[in-house]
Amino acid sequence: MDKIGIIGIGNMGGAIAKALCEEKKNLIIYNRTESDMDGFKGIDNVTIAKSNVDLVKQAKYIIIAVKPVVCPTVAKEIKDYLTDESVVISIAASYTLEKMERLFPGRKIVIGMPNMPAIVMEAMSAICPNDRLNENELKDVIEIFSSFGEVTELDEDKFAAFTAVCGSLPAYIYMFIEAAADAAVLNGMNRKDSYRFIAQTVLGSSKLILEGKEHPAKLKDDVTSPSGTTIEGLKVLEAHGFRSGIIEALNEAAKKYREM
Repeated sequence: MDKIGIIGIGNMGGAIAKALCEEKKNLIIYNRTESDMDGFKGIDNVTIAKSNVDLVKQAKYIIIAVKPVVCPTVAKEIKDYLTDESVVISIAASYTLEKMERLFPGRKIVIGMPNMPAIVMEAMSAICPNDRLNENELKDVIEIFSSFGEVTELDEDKFAAFTAVCGSLPAYIYMFIEAAADAAVLNGMNRKDSYRFIAQTVLGSSKLILEGKEHPAKLKDDVTSPSGTTIEGLKVLEAHGFRSGIIEALNEAAKKYREM
């Protein structure tokens, strides 16, 4: 694969860089705060660029991993140095293909949406290319995103829903884990053990869906014994609007994405 560049080594850019390092990809990185790149110095397959322009001159695939508000500044800086072979990959929330094509007219563009579990290489990512990429370039982009988790090619009109259920959902899961740990502490368990026990339970429950192929409702019913502890808890969750709360939260997140 041709050289991959990453502009912005923050939480997500750094996670992607780490994954690509482990995959032994030919990588070049740049970050305005130089200290954020310290962990990558001295790695054989990583080059530290002198500037964004220096990076663009060397890389075919250019991942823009800066905050959305910074994207126009980066685009203005690098757009004249892109070639017909350059592939610009944006992971900035709310940057549609149309917005990116206004910043980089006539260029090969991919919008991507990884989520926070990329940090542990368990992301669920979506990508959507414009029609300028060839088959091999799209294959390379999929390989890049596969280095830190699962990836799917998705129509752009599904990105609002995807952002809600995959981009925002980890925050709601962390809130659920925190609340569950509070309940465990209330009932006499120490907090450190609570977080470990609950996180493992969430992990295992997810694997049952991914590997067992069972419907979530079937798995819920399998746990719920007649007159048992689980049904008592489910009754309380239903009384407090658990399902409708999740639906509304994700719907509002999707709505916000469309408005950005």
